[in-house]
Amino acid sequence: MRIGLFTDAYYPMVDGVIKVVDSYARRLVDKCEVTVFAPGFNKSEEIRVPYPVERCSTINFNNFDYSVPMPHFDPAFEAAIIRSKLDLVHIHSPFSIGLIGLNYAKLRDVPVVATIHSQYKQDFERTLKLAAPVKLAMMTIMSIFNGCDECWTVNDAVRQLYIHEYALTAPCKVKQNATDHVPVYDRKAAADEVNAKYGLREDDLVLLFIGRINFIKNLDFLVRSLKIVKEKGLRFKMLFVGQGQDEDKLAALVEECGLKDDVVMCGLVKEISMLEKIYSRAKLFLFPSLYDANSLVQIEAACQSTPTLFLRGARTAGMITEDVNGFLSDADELAYADKIIHILSDEEYYRKVSEGAFRDIYRTWDQVVDDVYEEYGRLIANHEKKTIFK
Repeated sequence: MRIGLFTDAYYPMVDGVIKVVDSYARRLVDKCEVTVFAPGFNKSEEIRVPYPVERCSTINFNNFDYSVPMPHFDPAFEAAIIRSKLDLVHIHSPFSIGLIGLNYAKLRDVPVVATIHSQYKQDFERTLKLAAPVKLAMMTIMSIFNGCDECWTVNDAVRQLYIHEYALTAPCKVKQNATDHVPVYDRKAAADEVNAKYGLREDDLVLLFIGRINFIKNLDFLVRSLKIVKEKGLRFKMLFVGQGQDEDKLAALVEECGLKDDVVMCGLVKEISMLEKIYSRAKLFLFPSLYDANSLVQIEAACQSTPTLFLRGARTAGMITEDVNGFLSDADELAYADKIIHILSDEEYYRKVSEGAFRDIYRTWDQVVDDVYEEYGRLIANHEKKTIFK
């Protein structure tokens, strides 16, 4: 079985989609022939991976987190796709590289599946502004998704969104994300290491955000909520782990809200073992994003029995049950602050949800990719049957 994973974002950039593609490829390489088709990058920043990667030329823009792939203007990249003789195409983005993957599948008459990772309409509304170009952009990406044999979404909330609001007509299943992280067993030693690294006291109450530092994730809402938490008398240390285009804006807002002594800007942390220790040190993971479809960080937090507080109605909260394995708040800064205080004032309530997060949300990539591999076999077999009866 020869599988191609097509993505419009790849290392050295780090985000949830890139982690998903990498996690799939690292496990599939032991089961079949797998190749990742992705944007190129500066060779000096090359990251060694245990599977083949074919890269296309890109254009880089200042003040933009991602490079823009140009696969249709890269003959060597197109030739590599043709030589691959894939049995199945799996696209992870509905843009230029995803489109070239879909076109290859149609040309070669092989099945194609797409994972829907994002609420793309939000991106288009933010960048394109006007209704007409947003509608055109949505029609373009939906034609790609609807051209697939099957689509997978990361939770049922996103599945319902695409079927009922975005006119998805391709068959659609839920395939949840997972993590490479493992539970920290010596939590005291882990806490000591995190405390030493970030200047924390042993008795500090630690709140946490890990992810791209970008205000589209509602980080300004989070900081203003923390200002209220402090004003109401709860002392804490808030750790922001990650990097992104709004780091300076975030630091400025933290100072403006009088939280400079309460917030630690940790920067990017790449080592999984250190991330595991940071999650285990935190009492509560704060993720008020309305942008994300299903972030991996909530699964990584659950791995350490650290529950997440979401906003009610957020698609990324679609895999949790309120007060069973996660927390929800209304999308109001005062309500969010009050919810933080309420959660941390009731130890039995907190403990129950903490245990539920580990039990229900934590899943490993080995579990997920075993299932995915079986799904690939099913899609290929079904496609061959359809071909015979054409």
